[in-house]
Amino acid sequence: MCRHLAYLGVPVALSELLLDAPHALVRQAWAPRDMRGGGTINADGFGVAWFPPGATEPVRYRSAMPMWSDAALPALAAATTSGAVLAAVRSATVGMPVTETAAAPFTEGPWLFSHNGVVRGWPGSVVKVADRLPVEELLTLDAPTDAALLWALVRDRLRAGVPAPEAVAEVVAEVAAAAPGSRLNLLLTDGARIVATTVGHALSVRTARDGVLVSSEPLEPGAAWQAVPEGHLLVATPSTVNLTPLGRS
Repeated sequence: MCRHLAYLGVPVALSELLLDAPHALVRQAWAPRDMRGGGTINADGFGVAWFPPGATEPVRYRSAMPMWSDAALPALAAATTSGAVLAAVRSATVGMPVTETAAAPFTEGPWLFSHNGVVRGWPGSVVKVADRLPVEELLTLDAPTDAALLWALVRDRLRAGVPAPEAVAEVVAEVAAAAPGSRLNLLLTDGARIVATTVGHALSVRTARDGVLVSSEPLEPGAAWQAVPEGHLLVATPSTVNLTPLGRS
């Protein structure tokens, strides 16, 4: 399974989230605490995207190498600050490619997307689900992976004007029905709001005066972190967090 996080709030250095915290994303890459469903480390690439001050679209940095082995990342992360960040480290499902384009975040316009989990029975289980997409969309996926297809399904709804929480919840319901037992922790942000789901894996949220941080695993110990219950949809802004059982969103 992968690990991911999203932050909205007062601008912080990327290094605080990726490298410096006691259980920052780089540590979750090589020493994750919860790899239910398979895998031992998240060494199959990583990505981070952030909104520069005043920007309406994010900047993205991705790599197929493990986060800890990227010599350029520490200086970049220390020199870059942002109030809206999404980052992920990847553990590729057996048989799926290890390439830069397979690493989250996936992007379009202001949207950033990540998936922590696996679609069971891939790809046969979701052939009918994929049928709703134009052929051109299937031929131009970022990578031939379950995460890239999930992004295409969410993106298709966003383009049609479906609100982000509903778009994410609909995709989770559709894929869960087609591929029972799938782990579908999705994470989406446009720099103003975070939308996330817990289906088959953990997610925690930390709220404070400086903003909101959602992460597969808490970045540091403390009561400020609260576990998001299984089977829930989270919608958060820097000052609010709302949790709704999936199916009742």
